Amino acid sequence: MKRIAVLVSGGGTNLQALIDAQNRGEIVNGRIAAVIASKPGVYALDRAGTANIPGYVMARRDYPDSRAYTIALRDKLQSLDIALVVLAGFMTILTEELVEAYPNAILNVHPALIPSFCGEGFYGLHVHERALQYGVKVSGATVHFVSRECDGGPIVLQKAVPVEEGDTPEILQRRIMEQAEWKLLPRAVSLFCQDRLRVEGRIVHILN
Repeated sequence: MKRIAVLVSGGGTNLQALIDAQNRGEIVNGRIAAVIASKPGVYALDRAGTANIPGYVMARRDYPDSRAYTIALRDKLQSLDIALVVLAGFMTILTEELVEAYPNAILNVHPALIPSFCGEGFYGLHVHERALQYGVKVSGATVHFVSRECDGGPIVLQKAVPVEEGDTPEILQRRIMEQAEWKLLPRAVSLFCQDRLRVEGRIVHILN
């Protein structure tokens, strides 16, 4: 049984999707063992508490720089015997020490079809604002492994979601969460925990 840590910075809607999937028995051979927040008082910690999952606060402001924060976070994860790290709305910059400690064992969900609308500055509503400004007819979500390059790691799963006439960034964000993010992320986590993901360069093979 692989121990999973979910890193959060806000309300925790993707965390809730993982908790719900776990409760339905959809995360095979894994369980959420820790939720770590980058600041105190976020609602994601309430969600963890309701689900009887240990919650921890590691506030970014308590560390002098991103490297010191990343090293402390890495040490905390290792002390908890974590096998898989999931970034679920985690809005804090991390340095390479975490990727080196967890190669192809950190999953992130991005609210667009990478390589579109990704990279530095593309987070939250900004992603959907740019997609609408560009006039795309479909957007969606991507679950990928985290690498040193922002949003540049190997892609695990993707799902397209239609852009509809009259969409606002908020409406599109909600549709992508409901139709893509909340489905892809639990599936990717379960595949990882079943050892069904094999990475070859940029390609992630899903094993039967």
